Amino acid sequence: MNNTIRRASVFTLLLVLALLVRATWVQFYDGQALAEDTNNRRNAIETYSRPLGNIIVAGDSITGSARTKGGDLAYKRTYKQGELYAAVTGYASQAYAPTLLEGVYKDVLNGTDPRLQTVLNTITGKHTEPGDVVTTVDPAVQKAGYTALAGKKGGAIAIDPKTGKILAMVSTPSYDPTELTDANTAGKGWTQLNKDGDKPLVNRAMRQPLPPGSTFKLVVAAAALENGLYSDVDEHTDSPDPYTPPGTTRVLVNENKAAPCGNASIRVALEYSCNNVFGHMAVQLGQDKVRAMAEKFGFDDDKLDVPARAYASVYPKDMDQPQTAYSGIGQFDVTATPLQMAMVSSAIANDGELVSPHMVSQITDSGGEVLDDDGHPKTTQVVSSHTAELLRSAMESVVKDGTGTNALIDGVTVGGKTGTAQHGENNSKTPYAWFTSYGRSDSTGKEVAVAVLVEQSDAARSEVSGNGLAAPVAKAMMQAALK
Repeated sequence: MNNTIRRASVFTLLLVLALLVRATWVQFYDGQALAEDTNNRRNAIETYSRPLGNIIVAGDSITGSARTKGGDLAYKRTYKQGELYAAVTGYASQAYAPTLLEGVYKDVLNGTDPRLQTVLNTITGKHTEPGDVVTTVDPAVQKAGYTALAGKKGGAIAIDPKTGKILAMVSTPSYDPTELTDANTAGKGWTQLNKDGDKPLVNRAMRQPLPPGSTFKLVVAAAALENGLYSDVDEHTDSPDPYTPPGTTRVLVNENKAAPCGNASIRVALEYSCNNVFGHMAVQLGQDKVRAMAEKFGFDDDKLDVPARAYASVYPKDMDQPQTAYSGIGQFDVTATPLQMAMVSSAIANDGELVSPHMVSQITDSGGEVLDDDGHPKTTQVVSSHTAELLRSAMESVVKDGTGTNALIDGVTVGGKTGTAQHGENNSKTPYAWFTSYGRSDSTGKEVAVAVLVEQSDAARSEVSGNGLAAPVAKAMMQAALK
């Protein structure tokens, strides 16, 4: 064979090899990418070729599937009491990516999760039956929160302190996920919901951090006790009234000018929500110690999954002393979600231990066999049991004798903290009303922790307060949980 033929043969062989490599690459790599592309219509056709699995609350399905009329998508998702549970389920749409539990567990619910595959399915190529998602939600608590928040813009959450189970997650105003399920009508629903100035698609319970106001004083008090700045909640503090933070001439004023806030103890300062005490305390501790305590409670965690991803609550960095003082009363750039403030109360109620909050207890196959059981959530010792006991005592005084009396419940020991957070430049807009609390049944010992944010209501500005707007919502949820 002469050199010309040999070179031509080698070149031809290389071309064939290149084609084989390219074909293999397209088939196995690009093919997988194309198969997983959200714009691939075949994925939607496959997903909605049969009924989806369901999301379960207290043994009952709050989702379903219905046959469609015409088109290549045979089924669509349906919801029972959609507005009530929208902050839990999210939506599964023929047109848009799924959200919340529908999104986290889409593979379970559409039957593609490998854990659902059986030997028989593998051999026969038969479709795998979808699985179900069993939640921790208590329908009575969910309904109580939703009803109490009706007509207001806000969010609320209830947690079992001992188990971390989320008993309710409420966001108002809500929406009906059914508006987004059908590809033929989802576009109109999507446009209307996104044009709504009240932003009903936003989950205010865990995805809209706002200034927590005076509820954050619990974190500062915990830092003061844990770091030995003060040894008891009844010890007088070093707290001038009025207090002017170092480096500024701006006085940190108290809402109640007649309150006994000068050198007040932590108990009295929480009862009257004394800004001078906690602003000065934050400066005395320094921002690093306050931040360390905040982060133990869960602040600055951008990977908090419950199992849907919550937005991080933030304690800021690189502050000067005046900014640190204002951070001590939950202002400046401090932000929190109701989920985060419920975690604070939950840890205090549970002897200082924070059990990771979660709203799914089990994943099951179509026959009810458990595939995943969230029976061992992470537990973190945030503060000592002694510090937690002291804080509970002070929080109970807030409800009995202080600013949180609207949360009192017969036969229940209730501890809480109110908050009225400034909104807008120089507090020019309607403040946010907060309440974080726990309740313990005197007869059964059953416990619940609740946090409520009322972002906007029809109340006059002078009537906006944590006790007036948020505490009654928390009370309704605690009553429902402790029945």
